[in-house]
Amino acid sequence: MTPACRQIRKNILEASRASGHGHIPTSFSIIEMMCAVYDTMRHDPKNPQWAERDIFVLSKGHAALGFYAVLAQYGYLPVEELKTFGAFQSRLGCHADRLKVPGAEVSTGSLGHGVSVAAGMALAFNIQNSPRQVFTVIGDGESNEGTVWETVMVAVNQKLDNYTILLDANKSQIRSLPLDNLAARFVAFGCDTIEVDGHDLAALQAALAKPREAGKPRVLVCHTVKGHGCPTLANNIFEWHRKSPKPEELEVLAKELEAA
Repeated sequence: MTPACRQIRKNILEASRASGHGHIPTSFSIIEMMCAVYDTMRHDPKNPQWAERDIFVLSKGHAALGFYAVLAQYGYLPVEELKTFGAFQSRLGCHADRLKVPGAEVSTGSLGHGVSVAAGMALAFNIQNSPRQVFTVIGDGESNEGTVWETVMVAVNQKLDNYTILLDANKSQIRSLPLDNLAARFVAFGCDTIEVDGHDLAALQAALAKPREAGKPRVLVCHTVKGHGCPTLANNIFEWHRKSPKPEELEVLAKELEAA
């Protein structure tokens, strides 16, 4: 784990404790994926509305706290503001609001929606002959939504090779409808598909930089651990799904994170 990714997770823990709101494990599983995207795409935290920026959309909206922590790491938000997460009149709601949060391009929360809106943006850029790229993070549980696969069919049909989906394969859907052989499914749909360790930042950056197959959307199937870095979280993902740590629990989690 890189020092930056450890610090982002520490900020998530402290924000969850201060706010009383959670979704810590699902936020922890996307951190390296998000950092790889923000290290790759063209963006300017001092000018979030820069006309030539690439676009990132968080489709798995339950990981909003992780998204905010990454935005803070890259200069879009003050780190201290993370502690207002979910508070009355805070701009950092439990789901991202594009009208309030710098760097949030789409208001997400309902699973299966962000991936579709992102594909529409990629199609618009293709029509405009724009070099702008679109990235989105989706969840494996979210992939139980039919809109995800309908979107993939449209993206393949429209040859959206400016569109990248990063799938957080953290096995969060184990109690619902498990999807096996995810990479093979995306290949069958016609996507340029790469499997990667979702906690290996260098491997993620290399996968994003790899030359694309022309005319194909890219999918990174990122194998991750829900609660990565803290065994207490990783071994009790359902208990911690929405839980905020008590002071003594925060101390335990912080020590585990330091040892990771």
